[in-house]
Amino acid sequence: MEAVILGLLAERRPGATICPSDAARRFAGDDEERWRPQMDAARAAARRLVARGEVEITQGGRVVDPVHARGPIRIRRASPTGT
Repeated sequence: MEAVILGLLAERRPGATICPSDAARRFAGDDEERWRPQMDAARAAARRLVARGEVEITQGGRVVDPVHARGPIRIRRASPTGT
């Protein structure tokens, strides 16, 4: 799932975000019965990528700690400056 997230972000302009559901759909297909069960895996993969410094998780356009993030999140490539 990490590779799927990084692949989706590579297809987008710098600073663009994706939703975990984008990764779940790419991983499992567009049928909701297939991708929806992958949402937890997509969010967990995003957290692992945050821990490695490769992506940031945002809510409302602000970087948030993935441990405390509740509700809808977005994923973007980590900024070189860490902000």
